This record gives sequence, structure tokens and C-alpha cells, in this order.
Amino acid sequence: MVATAGFALGCARSDLGDGSLPFTLATWNINSVRLREPLVLKLLQDHGPDVLCLQECKSPVDKIPTEAFHAAGYTHMVARGQKGYNGVAILSRLPLEDAGDQDFATLGHARHVAARLENGVTIQNFYVPAGGDVPDREVNEKFGQKLDYLADMRDWFHSDKPQKSILVGDLNIAPREDDVWGHKQLLKVVSHTPIEVEKLAETQNAGGFVDITRQDIPEGNLYSWWSYRAKDWDAADKGRRLDHVWATPDISNAAHSSKILRDVRGWEKPSDHVPVFATFDL
Repeated sequence: MVATAGFALGCARSDLGDGSLPFTLATWNINSVRLREPLVLKLLQDHGPDVLCLQECKSPVDKIPTEAFHAAGYTHMVARGQKGYNGVAILSRLPLEDAGDQDFATLGHARHVAARLENGVTIQNFYVPAGGDVPDREVNEKFGQKLDYLADMRDWFHSDKPQKSILVGDLNIAPREDDVWGHKQLLKVVSHTPIEVEKLAETQNAGGFVDITRQDIPEGNLYSWWSYRAKDWDAADKGRRLDHVWATPDISNAAHSSKILRDVRGWEKPSDHVPVFATFDL
């Protein structure tokens, strides 16, 4: 299912003198867009990204609360949805066109949607399967699905090399040692196992993608997810960086000002993920 809407509202954006327009993009696993509509609106009002990519919307497209988003100036949307599970959406103040979707691993899930901005940049929004609890495909079908999904992503990027593309989303893997609270403790925990890290690297390399967050913030621990299970998530700080912003090399140097909005995890009735931002001068 697809939804697109209207004309962009809001203030004019000034170019940088060379004809390029800076735009800010954010990605956020919202964990139910209808339940957390007030949080989406707060983010849009307080931080004003030009484009917001959401994952785990858990809603059919026609049930996404677009009216409130339109009123906030986000009059364009491309989305794929299903009732109660998965779901991805791209909200935008800037005009965009639907650029299709892929059903990797033939799961029949709403886990990917793409949109193209007027400047020719394609935004790929992904929600990679979490993979269940046991990192063994022989006993855990969901882990096998995750590996197959990543393999299909890799093969697609090999066969159709992306250009002028930004890939974002909840990729459900924390690749670096400093992307988790405890590297040794999590080596056998789904999201940081060596096989997942290897498969994600293969996917990234197939598309030639640059990790924009780490290009901007190369050192130090970074997290975008904290479990609901912790009594005090902030004090325990057992986080993982599962949410990513990548770009192809032809535009990666135009990216800057990456940030992860940790404080959003402390908002009322929060998602267990927080938004990740980057700005592109294109």
C-alpha cells in the first residue's frame, strides 16, 4: 500500500550559494506511529527535520495519522504498512516521489520503502528483522530470516549499484565494539554476533555505503536503543547502536552534523529507540 500527499508547506529554504540546498534527515523506530503520534509531532516541532523516516509503524498506511503531520508541514509521505507489525514510512516537508520497495527474503513484510527527492537523491528506509533471541538458524527461524534478508540486500546492491543514495533505518545490528555497552558480553547476543556484523559489512560494502554517523562521530560509545527491561535505562546505560544513516560515496562528503537524540528515550511513553539525525548539503 502506498500513500503520497500534497505540496510542501512552510518557510523557504535558502541555498548555499552553489545552488545546493541543505536538508536534515532523521530516522526513528517509533514502535507504533499511532500510539506515539504525540512524540512524532513533538520531534517535528522541536527539531524540524526536513525528512523523517519511521520504522515499526505497526499500522496500515491508511491508518497513519497523516492529518496531524500535514498540519505540522509534512505534506508528503511514502509508506508501506501492515496491521500490527512492521511498517515503514517517509514523512517530508520536501516533495518526494515513491521509488518502490523490495520484499527481501520473500517474507511478505512491510520492511522497506524508497523515495526520491527533487534533487535526485534516493532515500532507502529499512527495518531489518530483529532475529529473535537465539543466534542459530537451525533452532531459530527468525535468525535465519534476518541473515537471508541481509544477503538479499547485499545481492541487490551488487546487481543494482546505488548512486546518490541515503540508506537509513533500524538495521538491528550494532557493528562496532563501541556501538554496544559491552562487546564481550554481547558477542553471543543477537544484534552483535560476529556473523551478523559480517553480513552487515557485506551489505554495506556491496552498496559502497559510508556510515555517516561514524564519519561525523568517529570515536566513543554511541547508542540508539535501550531495552524497556531496565528499571533505569539512563543509569544502566546498556545501549546499542541499531539505527543507522549511510550514504553512497558520491554524496557522503556532503553529510555533516550527525547526532543521536538520547534524551528522547526519556520522553513519556517512549519508543525504546531514539532518532538519529544527519544533514546533507546537496
